[in-house]
Amino acid sequence: MREERSDNRSLQRFRWIARFREGWAIYRQSLLGRIGLSLLVMFALMALLSFIPPKIDPMYEPMTGVDPEISHSTGPSKKHWLGTDFMGRDLLSQLLAGARVAFMVGVSAAFMSIFLGTAIGMTAGYMGRIVDTLLMRLADMIMVMPTLLVVLILAALFGQLNIWAIVLIIALFRWPGVSRVIRAQTLSLKHRPFIEAAKVAGASHLRIIFRHIMPNVLPLSFLYMTFRVTSAIIIEAALAFLGFGDPGTVSWGMMLQWVWKTGHMFRAPYWLLPPGICISLITLSFYMLGRAMDEVLDPRLRKEGETP
Repeated sequence: MREERSDNRSLQRFRWIARFREGWAIYRQSLLGRIGLSLLVMFALMALLSFIPPKIDPMYEPMTGVDPEISHSTGPSKKHWLGTDFMGRDLLSQLLAGARVAFMVGVSAAFMSIFLGTAIGMTAGYMGRIVDTLLMRLADMIMVMPTLLVVLILAALFGQLNIWAIVLIIALFRWPGVSRVIRAQTLSLKHRPFIEAAKVAGASHLRIIFRHIMPNVLPLSFLYMTFRVTSAIIIEAALAFLGFGDPGTVSWGMMLQWVWKTGHMFRAPYWLLPPGICISLITLSFYMLGRAMDEVLDPRLRKEGETP
């Protein structure tokens, strides 16, 4: 019996490896996928490099570090490659720190929303009409609420929110769309022969959900996660620009808020353009990643791309 289980696990592991290799081979053929992945690697390196400048000199601390010789915004120089802000803080250090915050906010909020959406979608699709109706009506109520407006109202009521509160609120308001897609997929899988065979063999509901349904919906969940990352990054940047972001965190949206608030919007392009370009490129990279993943998961898109 133990040997049988070991053989089954080895077979499943081999199948996952084979599917990954096949998917990776398809992904590499996508130009959008290669560009998106290259951009993501660049921003990941920026996030990792953000820890280095403050260790070289406290002057490069993105929030508190100030060049003692500078008390105003200056252009690029040998000491400050992108220049300094209105307090004499290094803009390159802030840009690198913003990459770290963008990844933290985008991936954390997307992961939590996808986790909630996948769990609720599988439960609604599998557990019957009553549970399905209750969960989907809840999803409908949350879906019609504009996330940015709700966060702005909460920030106005409770003051400026810290970064993790913003992540949690974004996640709580972005799961309904995913849950509806996963529910539809679960309803389709529930009537497949292998699910009926598992029921006949005496498998419990939890075993069927986690061992048979979840592996088949996870690729779709990962695809939607790439799109949720972009929306989370844009919402955080918008909140920071409007003055409702975490005042103790340096993000690209906060950099744009500082350049606007101090009146340097049209006088300091070295300060204005880098964070704006980074926000555009990182959201574009995740979008390209999602488009390429869509081609991996949907053979019909690959066939359409092959037709002259």
